[in-house]
Amino acid sequence: MARENDIGDLLAFLAVARERSFTRAAAKLGVSQSALSHTVRALEERLGVRLLTRTTRSVSPTEAGDRLLVTVAPRLEEIEAELMALRELRDQPAGTIRISAVDYVIDTILWPRLAPVLRGYPDIRVEMLIDYGLTDIVAERFDLGVRLGEQVAQDMIAVPLGPASRMSIVGSPDYLRERPAPTSPQDLLTHDCITLRLPTYGGIYAWELEQGDEKRQMRVSGQLVFNGVYPMIAAAVAGYGLAFVPHELVEPHVAAGRLQRVLETWCPTWPGLHAYYPSRRQSSKALGVVVDALRVRAAHS
Repeated sequence: MARENDIGDLLAFLAVARERSFTRAAAKLGVSQSALSHTVRALEERLGVRLLTRTTRSVSPTEAGDRLLVTVAPRLEEIEAELMALRELRDQPAGTIRISAVDYVIDTILWPRLAPVLRGYPDIRVEMLIDYGLTDIVAERFDLGVRLGEQVAQDMIAVPLGPASRMSIVGSPDYLRERPAPTSPQDLLTHDCITLRLPTYGGIYAWELEQGDEKRQMRVSGQLVFNGVYPMIAAAVAGYGLAFVPHELVEPHVAAGRLQRVLETWCPTWPGLHAYYPSRRQSSKALGVVVDALRVRAAHS
């Protein structure tokens, strides 16, 4: 016979198995690492089988743990979806919507569009997490993600948030007085470039440039590396080098003379940003409120 807290214990195990870390799983679940370890160990003792192999450096599922991942995880997701559907029978939309997006999208699009709407739905809780890693939103249990249109998987429902997105290469007037402005992508290799480190594999983002049918991926380098776009822009304004950043974010600095654009004919225009979510989530009233807020305002932007 199943114990009352078996489902909770299984969810704890699944979090550790997916994260391959008690520390990260505990942070995601909002519990202490020691409490999570005790929960998983108690589950193993009740089942009479070891589910995780623990070393000083890593955690990985055993054969029995892998079997639980394959067989139990989908069923728990079905149960969670059904419970959500039951909660949606209430008149007022409620629940938590977790959103994955990069910082400037949260700042310039998501929050401005959601802020006035959420006041009317006090039972909706929204978590907006900064993510430059192209996270699998299903595996990481996000309800909604935001990416450029070309990066959205075909099996997702996608909602356009705005027009095509342009990029710019910019530097301060002081920096460009000291160094000749680049006239070709190859010239960037002789410049100090302010770069972006992506969480995925810890790599430095290669600048994706194009002119007509010609495309270049430039692996530039410089004194400064950041993991977000805003400090990159600040460093460019301070004269530390060239930055490859969204056009709309630097427009005020360009207009004020704090930054200048270079290699404009090589700066690409990409499909616009889209909010996307798996089709199984479309029945959620809370998600519907969030998506409609983004979509309606996008239509008038």
